Amino acid sequence: MRTIISLLFLFFCVTLFSQTQISQDDFEGTSSIPSWFGDDCIIDTHFNNPYPIGINTSAKVLKYSDVGGLYANVGFDAGFNFNLLTSSVFSLKVYVPSNGITGNQNNQISLKLQNGSIAEPWSTQCEIIKPILLNQWQTITFNFATDAFKNFNPNSINPLNRWDFSRVLIQLNGENNTSNVLAYIDDFLYSGAISTCNNLVWSDEFDGNGAVNSLNWFHQTQLPNGISWYNNELQHYTNSATNSYCSNGFLNIVAKRELFTNQGQTKQFTSARLNSKFAFKYGRVEVRAKLPTGAGTWPAIWMLGRNIKEPGGFWTGTYGTTNWPACGEIDIMEHWGTNQNVISSAVHHPINGNLSIGEYISNAQYKPDVSNEFNIYAVEWNEQSITFSVNGINHLSYNPTIKNPYTWPFDAEQYLLLNIAIEPSVTQNFIQSTMEIDYVRVYQKDVLSTAAITIP
Repeated sequence: MRTIISLLFLFFCVTLFSQTQISQDDFEGTSSIPSWFGDDCIIDTHFNNPYPIGINTSAKVLKYSDVGGLYANVGFDAGFNFNLLTSSVFSLKVYVPSNGITGNQNNQISLKLQNGSIAEPWSTQCEIIKPILLNQWQTITFNFATDAFKNFNPNSINPLNRWDFSRVLIQLNGENNTSNVLAYIDDFLYSGAISTCNNLVWSDEFDGNGAVNSLNWFHQTQLPNGISWYNNELQHYTNSATNSYCSNGFLNIVAKRELFTNQGQTKQFTSARLNSKFAFKYGRVEVRAKLPTGAGTWPAIWMLGRNIKEPGGFWTGTYGTTNWPACGEIDIMEHWGTNQNVISSAVHHPINGNLSIGEYISNAQYKPDVSNEFNIYAVEWNEQSITFSVNGINHLSYNPTIKNPYTWPFDAEQYLLLNIAIEPSVTQNFIQSTMEIDYVRVYQKDVLSTAAITIP
C-alpha cells in the first residue's frame, strides 16, 4: 500500500510449517488413504495378486476393471491438500494383461490431481500421462516438477504453485471410449509436507449487526502528514457507521463519494481503515472476502510491523520505533478497480543498504468475479518464507537466501489492516462500493507461540 521505487517479479521455493504427510497403500492392510472409490469402473482393493512375479510378489493388489465406462477412474480424497513445492512425486506399480484389454487405445496410465472439495472437481484437473508395457509389473512415477503435464483449464497456473489439489485419480488407456481395460495396481505412494499451522489463535467472524467490535479493531483516521494519505489518495478515513459496520455476519467497509471535512481538510470521498488490536509473529492468515468494484477503488488486506512509527496508528504510541519500510509490509490481497480480474500480493522491505527506501516483490493471479463472489485470501508466514494464495492456489513465495534487516524485516510481530483507498483514477460516475468480509482468522503452529493481544 505504500509508494515504492522498484517492482520485481520473482518466484522462490518455500518451506512451510510442516510435517510429513503420507498417502500410501500396499493393499495388504497398511494404508494411510481413507478410502478408494471407483468412478465409472469396478474396483476391488483386496484382490489376490494374479501375477506374483518380477518386482511385485505381494499377496494383495487393487483390481481395476473398466468394462466400457467413458470416464473410468479409480481414486481417493487425501484429506489434505498436496504441497507440490515440497514433494511433487507420486508412484505406483501396475500390471495390465494383454488379454484384459479391447479396442485400439494407447497403452497408458494417467494420474490426475483435482480439488475434490468443489462441485466440479474436473475443472481444476492437472494430469500426467505415462506409457505402460503389457504383461509385466512396472513402477511408474509421476513427477509434477519435471514431467509434462496437462491442465484441464489452459489458464491454470503451474501445478507447483497450487495448493488446492486434494484428490488423486488413476486412469488406464484414456477416456471418452468404451474399450475394456483390466489392470492391477499396487504400492501407491506419495510422501510430502502439509501445513501444521492449524491452531486458531485469533479471529473475528463479524457476527451480529451494528458497530465493528472495538476490542478487535481500531479506526485509523488521522492524516499521516496532516494533509492527505499516501499515494495521492483522495479519501478521508472515518469511524462513521456508514463507512464500516457489521450486518448479518459480514463486515462491510464502504468507500463512497461525499464531501467530508476533518482535520482542516475537505475531501470528496470517505472510507474506513481498520487496524487489528492483535499482533503476532508467524502463522497463517485467512480472510474470506468479496471485493468492491469501480475504477479507482483500491481495497487491501495487509499487514505492517507492529513497530511502525506512523501518526495515528494504533500501535505507534506503545511500540513505534521504526519507520516504513524497515518495519516490513505484507500485502495479502490488493485489488485495483482498473484491473478488475487480477489479485495481487506483495512483500515490501528496504532496498539493500538504505532502510529508508522501499522495494517490493510482487506477483498476481487472474481471478474473475471477485466483486460478485467470496474468495479466501491467505498468507502463510514462517521463519524462512512468506507465501500467498487465493482459494488454496499459490501465486507468490518469498524466501530470500540472505536474510538481514534489508531483505527480511519479517522476524517481529505484525498486525492486520483492512481498508479501501480511492485513487486519482476514480471515475466521475463512481458513487460507492463495499468490501464484504465474512471472517478474519489467524492460525499458528502452536497455541502457545508468539501470538498476543495487546491494548495499550
